[in-house]
Amino acid sequence: MSDVLLRYDILRLTVEHLLLIAVSTGIAVALGVPVGIVLTRRPRWRKPLFAFVNAVQTIPSLALFGFLIPIPGIGGIGARTAIVALVLYALLPIVRNTYAGITAVDPHVRFAALAMGMTDRQLLWRVEIPLALGVILAGVRVALVVSIGTATIAAAIGAGGLGVLIFRGVAMVDNTLILAGAVPAALLALAADFALGHVERRLTPKGLRREERSR
Repeated sequence: MSDVLLRYDILRLTVEHLLLIAVSTGIAVALGVPVGIVLTRRPRWRKPLFAFVNAVQTIPSLALFGFLIPIPGIGGIGARTAIVALVLYALLPIVRNTYAGITAVDPHVRFAALAMGMTDRQLLWRVEIPLALGVILAGVRVALVVSIGTATIAAAIGAGGLGVLIFRGVAMVDNTLILAGAVPAALLALAADFALGHVERRLTPKGLRREERSR
C-alpha cells in the first residue's frame, strides 16, 4: 500500500471513528445523566440499575457485539450495532458519576436552598447540577476515553473506524498497518482526556479543588 493511500485511509477511518464515538457518547450522556438524576430521587431503583450497568462491563466487547447482531431492530452488521454496544459500555461511568456528584452536594446547601423556597426542580437545576457538573464531566471523560479504545474492535462487525487498519495489519502480519490504526486511536484518547480534564477542572468548584489537592 502506498504512503498516499495509507494516509487517505487513516484520515477516512479517523473520521468514521470520530463519528462512532460522537454519536454513541452523545446518546450515552442523553440517557445516563437523566438515569443518574432519577436514582438520586428513587433510591429503590439504584441496586437493579447499577447491577445492570455493572453487568454490561463484565461482558467482553467482542462478545457483546456478537450478542447484539441477531437482535431485531438494533442488531445486524455495521455501525448501528457498534453504537448500541458503545452506549451500553459508556453508561456505567456516566450514571455512577452523575449519581455520586449530586448525592455529594453538601446537605446544608440543600437545606438552605429549600429554606429559600426552591422547589425540587429548582434545587436540581440551580444548585445540585452546577455543583456536581465537574464530577459528571469526569464520568463523561472516562466513558469517552474507553469508547475510543473499544470502538477499534467494532471493525470486526463492519462498523469501520481505525480498527479496520489494526485488523488488516494483524491479518497481513504488517506492523505498519497495526500502528497506523493504533497510534491515531491512542492520540484521540489522549486528546479527549486532556481536553475534558481541562474543562472538568474549570467547572469543579474551587473549594473542592483545594480539598482534592490536600488529600
